[in-house]
Amino acid sequence: MDGAQQYNPRTVEEVFRDFKGRRAGLIKALTTDVEEFYQQCDPEKENLCLYGFPSEQWEVNLPAEEVPPELPEPALGINFARDGMQEKDWLSLVAVHSDAWLLSVAFYFGARFGFDRADRRRLFNMINDLPTIFEVVSGTAKKQSKDKSSMSNHSSTKTWEC
Repeated sequence: MDGAQQYNPRTVEEVFRDFKGRRAGLIKALTTDVEEFYQQCDPEKENLCLYGFPSEQWEVNLPAEEVPPELPEPALGINFARDGMQEKDWLSLVAVHSDAWLLSVAFYFGARFGFDRADRRRLFNMINDLPTIFEVVSGTAKKQSKDKSSMSNHSSTKTWEC
């Protein structure tokens, strides 16, 4: 994996930075670089995975040969469904699996470095404040941010009684 850099985040902030970098790379593959990503996912090739790296880069490649791998592996065989689905649906499916992979990597680091309950909760809350890859790819992230801003405008007029 060309974009892989060997480093191990050890704090909640470092794991979150790793998460954000990987997430940015995956979003780039599924939005900005979608034509290149689509071409690399040839169904005639072997089982392929989409990897995101902390450096905000992405790569389509075969899974790691070592068992068990150093990190959790992304969804295997993303290329096989490419031609059997509408492109939008296929990209959404890859996005959902990418979200699951990102969470597994983040909490793998949390377990490996012994995050306690408070640290795990803090990491989860930091992650949960960002839209998922699926929400970005499907466009629901934009709708949600508009809904939240209109909700906050309405809620600011409320008065609280004790």
